[in-house]
Amino acid sequence: MKRHNISLLTLSGFSAVVAIVATLLLVFGNVNAEESVPAVVEALPPGVVQWGFLAAALATGLSALGAGIAVASVGSAAIGALAEKPELLGRSLIIIGLAEGIAIYGLIISILILNKVL
Repeated sequence: MKRHNISLLTLSGFSAVVAIVATLLLVFGNVNAEESVPAVVEALPPGVVQWGFLAAALATGLSALGAGIAVASVGSAAIGALAEKPELLGRSLIIIGLAEGIAIYGLIISILILNKVL
């Protein structure tokens, strides 16, 4: 079985971006939340808005990371299959699309979290 190596630099760079965005949302989220929070959200315990921002950032970032890993492995296998049988193009595109759907699911979850928090 062939292992596909993803660059450690790519993974660490992506993780650093997600951590920076989550930290910025934690730091500056409270200021924006206090200014524009509707009366219904005032009943939330303190810190819920910041944790909601962190959860939304992690849901999007980690699902995109998982989708990238899935597309990398499925895409390389699809290219190998297409080299042998070109008629497998439709099937391989469907499978790659399913792997990309992981990122869309994470984005939907983060939108649901943000709708609940804000």
